[in-house]
Amino acid sequence: MSGRVVLAYSGGLDTSVAARTLREERGLDVVAAFVDLGQPFDAEAVRDRAAAAGAKLHVIDAKEEFAEGFCLPAIHANALYEGKYPLVSALARPLIAAKVVDVARQAGAGFVAHGCTGKGNDQVRFEATFAALAPDLGVIAPVREAALSREQAIEIAARYGIPVATEAKTYSIDENLWGRTAETGPLEDPWAEPPADAFGITADAREAPDEPAEVVVGFEAGRPVALDGEPLPLTALIARLAAVGGAHGFGRVDMIENRLVGIKSREVYEVPGALALILAHGDLEDLTLERDLAHEKAGLERRWAEGCYYGQWYGPLHAALRSFMAEAQRDVTGEVRLRFFKGSCTVVGRRSPRALYDVSLATYDGTADRFDHTQAAGFVALWSLPLKTWAARDRAGGAGGTGGGSGGAGVTGGSGRAGGA
Repeated sequence: MSGRVVLAYSGGLDTSVAARTLREERGLDVVAAFVDLGQPFDAEAVRDRAAAAGAKLHVIDAKEEFAEGFCLPAIHANALYEGKYPLVSALARPLIAAKVVDVARQAGAGFVAHGCTGKGNDQVRFEATFAALAPDLGVIAPVREAALSREQAIEIAARYGIPVATEAKTYSIDENLWGRTAETGPLEDPWAEPPADAFGITADAREAPDEPAEVVVGFEAGRPVALDGEPLPLTALIARLAAVGGAHGFGRVDMIENRLVGIKSREVYEVPGALALILAHGDLEDLTLERDLAHEKAGLERRWAEGCYYGQWYGPLHAALRSFMAEAQRDVTGEVRLRFFKGSCTVVGRRSPRALYDVSLATYDGTADRFDHTQAAGFVALWSLPLKTWAARDRAGGAGGTGGGSGGAGVTGGSGRAGGA
């Protein structure tokens, strides 16, 4: 194999130490693949860290691909891991890993590498992607193999003159277009309130404006296309909505999360744009999706989020789930009005040319109501027929029926038992 390795490089502490370790301890020629997914970064600082780490830097702009190929499918799926986390890092890792493979092919590298520890989810996401896209390449995980503590990593960085960002000395930070994550340091105590310096893109709700802000998000076939009537590219729409929500203190998630490796961790997320779009999109689906499709989709959304979180993006199940979610979007067109205020985001209106809501069927105004009430008795009788048949059998049959448990008292008499003693 070639003595060259392509490292998934964030420009942070762990990947900088990983680059230096690969060079010094393994004698490899290191290419650091930095993938721009919309995170703020100082290009000069990233170059300086890569140079100090002994790596050749390769920068890839993948913001549009991330928005279109990963964030948009997440919106379609209303994707929240454990009902809370919009998958900021989990969405990014398969794309970063794919770009690392691309660079490895271009550079003729024999190895790919990442800077993950042995406790995190990202090691699985990177290596599952490498397995799917480049099973012939060797995989190296220098930080995991050395089992370095954060303090040891900081010491190695200091030894080689690798600059470390101030916040990286306290927290492990990950950020992209979809949001920002923070962990470690003071956040490891689940009883302690997150310190103010753990947050970077959202205001404290107590200090947010005293007047609410309203925005209208326009969708076409499940795709966010406009904000307050202004057509926007998806990257710009996500960023602008995140700025509005963040200014009003919306989008903070503080959760105890079940990691794939089997441990619980305390995570702090800032995801104002992601949460606002998922809220608006889900509400518009309530207005436009047929009932059985909506119910089935809701169950598959959890599986979609878990598959992404577990690093299965390039597996056949997740590909099939993405296709299902995309197919379900054909009628999800319309507008949703959101109100941000003091840490909250509320849907205050929705409309759609494809709405299944019919006021003449829903209204209780007798003069406008065109629902045929005379059909209800027959519908209820047929709907209840299986229960009526079941109850009659158990009332007459004695022992052996389950009869309804605590709800069977009205059928079986005062004992409340289905079949008697």
